[in-house]
Amino acid sequence: MSDNSIITADYIVVGAGSSGSVVARRLLDAGFSVHVIEAGPADLNPNIHSVQGWPALFHSQQDWAVMTTPQQHAGNRSLHWPRGKVLGGSSSLNGLIYVRGHRSDYDGWAAEGCAGWDFASVLPLFLRSEDHVDGASHWHGAGGPLPVERITQPHPTSEAFVEAACALGFPVNDDFNAGEMTGAGFNHITARHGRRASAWQSFVAPVLDHRKLTVTTSALVHRVLVHDGRAIGVEYSLDGSVHRAHAESEVVLSAGTIASPKILMLSGIGPAPHLRHIGVPVVVDLPGVGENLHDHLLVSGVYEASRPLPPGHHNLLESQLFATSSRWPGPGPDLQPVFLHIPYPAESYPVPEHGYTIAPGIVRPQSRGTLRLASGDPAAAPQCDPNILAESRDMEALVDAVEICREIGAAPPFKAFRKAEVAPGPDARTREDLRQYIRRAVSTYHHQVGTCRMGIDSGAVVGPDLAVREISGLRVADASIMPSVTSGNTNAPSIMIGEKAADLLLERVSVTAGTSIETARRGVVEQE
Repeated sequence: MSDNSIITADYIVVGAGSSGSVVARRLLDAGFSVHVIEAGPADLNPNIHSVQGWPALFHSQQDWAVMTTPQQHAGNRSLHWPRGKVLGGSSSLNGLIYVRGHRSDYDGWAAEGCAGWDFASVLPLFLRSEDHVDGASHWHGAGGPLPVERITQPHPTSEAFVEAACALGFPVNDDFNAGEMTGAGFNHITARHGRRASAWQSFVAPVLDHRKLTVTTSALVHRVLVHDGRAIGVEYSLDGSVHRAHAESEVVLSAGTIASPKILMLSGIGPAPHLRHIGVPVVVDLPGVGENLHDHLLVSGVYEASRPLPPGHHNLLESQLFATSSRWPGPGPDLQPVFLHIPYPAESYPVPEHGYTIAPGIVRPQSRGTLRLASGDPAAAPQCDPNILAESRDMEALVDAVEICREIGAAPPFKAFRKAEVAPGPDARTREDLRQYIRRAVSTYHHQVGTCRMGIDSGAVVGPDLAVREISGLRVADASIMPSVTSGNTNAPSIMIGEKAADLLLERVSVTAGTSIETARRGVVEQE
């Protein structure tokens, strides 16, 4: 069934998540018309707006509930990847932690040829977004759309985690986004007055009545429409009908690490042998589409509490540690254990009625996998194979993290709360025991990246300008463009990518007009 109705705008933004919301807002601010197309519904579920509601959103109607292929290095288990299918994308489902990552993450991208993505260049973009509770400083912004606040009423077990880590010799870190990242401390979170600040609520909701904004929800984008080598719009389904939307200037894919490469491949842009095998006509042979899939890994160290614990006031993920394993040769941390004052289940292990979790995590994974189409049907879920733990260094670093977390869990500050270690449990004594525990229970830190890798080599999908190679008028702006994952939670970097993408789009307008960005913006406004 088809429908001939066509919406035309200067820009189409596919996906209303962490990056897409920023792109849409900045283009609107510059005077352009924007059509945002989101596969999920409006963000009406109360659990989205509660800072403690995120666990209840898993497997809900707002969760894509991606399942990986069986992971051969993790007991052939398929992992659940919660991904936001709603306005705000995964910023409406995540744990609200605001961490930019280590400066070496971005300097590393630049060293590989991605000019303009070094830390000194992207820090102003982070600051521009931010409205930090502390006000403006060298490390924080004020007056931006995104509220960032501190943990002001920490849970007693969250305090015990920081105290225990410090007792083991780790430094206290008051701000993971300042000069030094290593240490234990309390998180900064994307919230204000007890309410989640998703990217959509922060950037777009305040301007929903903008006359140049069109928002289409519950619409699944099938493919990008390409004519004579240029993206001119998209095709999508809505309410049982197929529609087309046209872009006068550019199409921006901000559909995320899973959906952006899927849409490219359904559009005939991707590895030609795979597309032919699936039956999708090849438009451009880009072998890198769907490659380089990787993720931060997490495993739950679960403890039974000696008594019922009080409820918390914040996001359930109040404190964490950044540390370095013996396996990491580079700058910055490669471990990120996080603390939860609730039992966060470890697969196949019992869940205590009252408990807490010290969750070891690695943030410099070496293993890489692939994303492929299951068929040419846009409604079919893609095949996601992150190939976790394929590199032995990932396993050994995670074992190091488990050992550190067990030391923290056994330290005196937890004596008043600890009844027993449930996972990995007292029978796990050797490193090989811990490897078995990891294979049995390892999961995700919800930070999948890399499938539309940015670079200047032949395997890159987009260049440093985020333009898809060999197609004009088409960009990708989301975590899929990361050459390597940042060493921390990916929401803040994804928002930064949205800021960078908006600048790049507006720079193209200014270059075309032979003038500055600000003059281009004024010119658009004057024409209204």
